[in-house]
Parts: sequence; C-alpha cells; structure tokens
Amino acid sequence: MNNENYYEITPEIVRLAGMTEEGNRIDSQLYTEYDVKRGLRDLNGKGVLAGLTNISDVRANKIVNGEQVPIEGELFYRGYNVRDLVRGFTSEERFGFEEVTYLLLFNKLPDRRELAAFSELLAKYRTLPTSFVRDIIMKAPSPDMMNTLARSVLTLYSYDNNANDISTPNVLRQCLQLISLFPLLSVYGYQAYRHYHDGKSLYIHSPKDELSTAENILRVLRANKTYTPLEARILDVALVLHMEHGGGNNSTFTTHVVSSSGTDTYSVIAAAIGSLKGPRHGGANLKVIDMFADMQANIRDWHDEDEIKDYLRRLLNKEAFDRQGLIYGMGHAVYSLSDPREQIFRTFVEKLAIEKGLENEFAMYTTVAKLGPQVIADERKIYKGVCCNVDFYSGLVYQMLGLPKELYTPIFAIARMVGWSAHRLEELNNNSKIIRPAYKPVCEDRKYVPINSRHD
Repeated sequence: MNNENYYEITPEIVRLAGMTEEGNRIDSQLYTEYDVKRGLRDLNGKGVLAGLTNISDVRANKIVNGEQVPIEGELFYRGYNVRDLVRGFTSEERFGFEEVTYLLLFNKLPDRRELAAFSELLAKYRTLPTSFVRDIIMKAPSPDMMNTLARSVLTLYSYDNNANDISTPNVLRQCLQLISLFPLLSVYGYQAYRHYHDGKSLYIHSPKDELSTAENILRVLRANKTYTPLEARILDVALVLHMEHGGGNNSTFTTHVVSSSGTDTYSVIAAAIGSLKGPRHGGANLKVIDMFADMQANIRDWHDEDEIKDYLRRLLNKEAFDRQGLIYGMGHAVYSLSDPREQIFRTFVEKLAIEKGLENEFAMYTTVAKLGPQVIADERKIYKGVCCNVDFYSGLVYQMLGLPKELYTPIFAIARMVGWSAHRLEELNNNSKIIRPAYKPVCEDRKYVPINSRHD
C-alpha cells in the first residue's frame, strides 16, 4: 500500500467495521437487568461514589426531610468558596492563578512571602529544554493542539533523568514544571502549525519572569506582545475557574485511574489530556461559539425574544445548527439551578464586552441564557433543572480576547493541569491498590471450531 492510500478507509475496512459494531453491541436492557451504572452514574445522573478527595467540592443539592433538593450551585477549593477566592484577589487587583495553584497543591493559602517565592519557582521552571522547540514542536505540527500538547508532554519524559520516580518530591517537581510549561507548549505548537500549514509569519516569543501566567499567555501568543490589564485579568479568572472541579470529572478520574497503576507523571498527564480533548468534556465551548455564529446568521433581530425562542426550539428538534438536538452551554451533569463558575464569569464577561464594543453580542448571550432553560423545560421532560454552565461564556471570552479556536481546549488544559497535579499527588499518597472496576460479562460460552470447519 502506497503512502497516498495508507490512511484510506477501504471497502474491506468498512466490512470489518460492520462486524466490529455488530460484535460489540450489547442489549441495553441488560444494563437494567444487572443494575449496571452506565457511565458510573445512576438513573438520576448522580455519579457512583468511587473515591474520597480533600481537594474540591461541588455542591448542587441538599437533603431536606429525607429528600434531595436542588440548590444554587457552589464550588469549593480546599474548603474555600471559589466566589470568595475570586473576590479576594480581584478586589486587590492581583492575579489569582499562582495563588490558587498554591492552595490546591499545598492545602493552604499563601502569605505574601510564600506567594512571591512560589511565583519565582514557577517562573524558573518556565523554560523548555535546549532545542526542544526546534526539534520537537516544529517537527510534524498537528492541526489539533491537544495532540501537540500530549506529544510534547510525553517527549519531556526523555529529558527527565528521574522520569519514573513517583516519590512526592519528584512528582511535585514534575507537576510544577508542567504547570509552568503548558502555556508555552500550547502556544508554540499553534504558532508552528499556523506557519507551516497556513503560511503565516512565525514568531516565538519568550515569557517574562515577572509576569503572571495569564499575562505570559497573551504575551507569547500575540505578534506585538501587548494586552490590556482587563484582558489579562479576565483570562486569569478563567484559568482559576477551570482549575479544578471535583474528582469525578472524566479527565481527573483518568488521572486517578492511571496514577493508581504506579506509572510516571508524563504518562498520566498525557492520558488526562486525551480525555479532556473529547468534545463531551473539554471541547464544549467551541460548540457554543459555532452555535451562536449560526444563530446570529439566521436571526434577523437579535433582540427579538420570540425569534430567539423559535431558533432554540428548532435546535432541540434537530432542525437547526448541527441537528444534534442540543443547546450547547446549557445543562450540567451536577448543577441544576446554577453553575457558580458561570455566575462569577458573567460579570467579567460584560466588562470585556463593553471594552471591545460587543455589547449586542453579550446581550444576545444573556437573552439565550434566560430563555434556554424555559424552552428546554417546555420541550422536554427533565428530572432536574437546567442552567448555563461555564462553557456558555468561556468561548465568548476567548473570542473577545482574540484567541484562536485551536487554543480554546488547551487553555482549559493549562488551567486543569493544576487540578490534575493535586489529584495525582493525592492518589499516590493515599492509595496502594490499582483502580479496577468490575464489568459484568454477558457473552455466552461457545465451542471452538477448527479453521477448516468454519463458514459463514
């Protein structure tokens, strides 16, 4: 087979795929018969209890008279309400990423001296190995930055003389280095791709030690290395809100599962990146942006609530946009009345929209945020309330910041690397057994048939 046809899906592959689909199909009624929690969730969507964590807490309901009652969503990092954390550093016009990273890793808020020393340590680690950009990032650039990020992380294993050491000091050192390097790996990977595939100018800016993580992301991304204070502070808030979300989300659970095998940090983080890349996890904000672009193209009056409602109904009835029957950015596996991250973010988004002259676009988002839950409740039977999630506004923010779509999910990874690090350290310090859930076999025994006796 020549190289041109190497990746072609041939008729033979299609035939074999049909056999694969048939052989892997399981009667959905068996899940009920054997009481199997598909996706590790019960019939009400509640996650199956699979572990303990001291890192964060997601609260969306409370028990009243023995009944579970939905409440306004709250998110806690190490026992601190995220609302209070964000209010604390923004009211003092400080950047929060480094401070909250310290909290999640070490279970305490740093004082000024500790924060300064920690920020200096992160800045020291914000340096890639010699020739890494030339030899790794510039070679075979990928159209998907998450794959570029995973490849870079796995390659860093080769540069680490203590790559397999899973003692706490060494894993902490590895995690801090990856937290510092994720922005560079992501942005440089994007710059390489847009140069070699799109013919754009190539520029590789170096970060500055005295700048925050959010400032450095904007600095190394933009050709002129400039940004406004509001842009940097809103990106910083976005990073803090995406850092961590309990142990049960897919990529964090992946971190626990792979860490429990005793493997190295680079393999664990690469696995988590692969999880986050999935459109059901980290790619949702891209769908929100594309959905709104279609909405704006097909709605004549962006202020007409009846016209917007009609479009939302068509979305749910698979008659608009991608015809998947979803209003992207609406609904969450845990939250029902509100997502605290969305509520916190919304106030900052409005400020940025005013600075960018995009008040009409923000107004349309606000209208959809109000009408979406109403339309969903009218069109479908739902067991719990529906609210906007953090992805509803994050894509709009990244768009207003001029971030390319290719970096939306890597930005999520840059933030979530902190949570993954905390959970990896927690797993290694508390569990000595490999995580191995049970699966119920439902295949029947079959008698072996010699090859000459087999026939269709």
